[in-house]
Amino acid sequence: MLIFGLGYTASRLAERLREQGWRIDATGSAGNLDFTDVQSVRAAIGHASHILSSVPPSRETGEDDVLTRYGAAVAAAPARWIGYLSSTGVYGDAGGAWVDESAPIGGGRRSARAEADAGWQKLDERVRIFRLPGIYGPGRSALDKVRDGSAHRIDLPGQVFSRIHVTDICRAVEASFDAPPGLYNIGDDRPASHNVVTEHACRLLGIEPPPLQTMDEAGLSPMARGFYAENRRVANGKAKRVLGWKPLYPDYKAGLKSLL
Repeated sequence: MLIFGLGYTASRLAERLREQGWRIDATGSAGNLDFTDVQSVRAAIGHASHILSSVPPSRETGEDDVLTRYGAAVAAAPARWIGYLSSTGVYGDAGGAWVDESAPIGGGRRSARAEADAGWQKLDERVRIFRLPGIYGPGRSALDKVRDGSAHRIDLPGQVFSRIHVTDICRAVEASFDAPPGLYNIGDDRPASHNVVTEHACRLLGIEPPPLQTMDEAGLSPMARGFYAENRRVANGKAKRVLGWKPLYPDYKAGLKSLL
């Protein structure tokens, strides 16, 4: 597999695949390829049986640098599988309603991500797009925020989010190797508010939950405020039906318990 962007999720996928005997080439600070070394990257594209991009759009330009620089090479490659890690942020605000893969995209704050998502859809018929909600796992969960004192509770009744354990993303990607291409929401079975998850993490650690605050009182950054501007539940039925995937951690309680 060639992986563009060996970040939090992709590095864990790479580790799992290496344990199964896969060879992994990857760009990124932890990878073995320099993204700007066009000759080496094109050679890796030509040799890979599987190609995955986990690179989000550039914050500076809004463009998907992988598509811009290597999209044509990926489309022409002999690889039998192409994947892209996208975001459920492409759906925008749904007022707390459930959204599946048929919901329109591009109406929310993640316009660049929606454009990248659409670009990967158009690239090639082999592409699998995994739309991911809030990702958590080892070293990156409500438990860690509670421990380091950065956890907060925001007074926004009715606000709800979906999330997914990083291991379940890896398992979904692996399940897709022998499944049809297309769009897949990869989220757990129990969307919940940020507050509820924080409170449960506090209970597990025996710590009093942080006070309920407004966004102004919490001093949230513009990016964090944007997170609370959207409200939706992500349906995962297609991934279950088509990929034969089932989350190992079906809700935040099971996920956080595994991380204690």
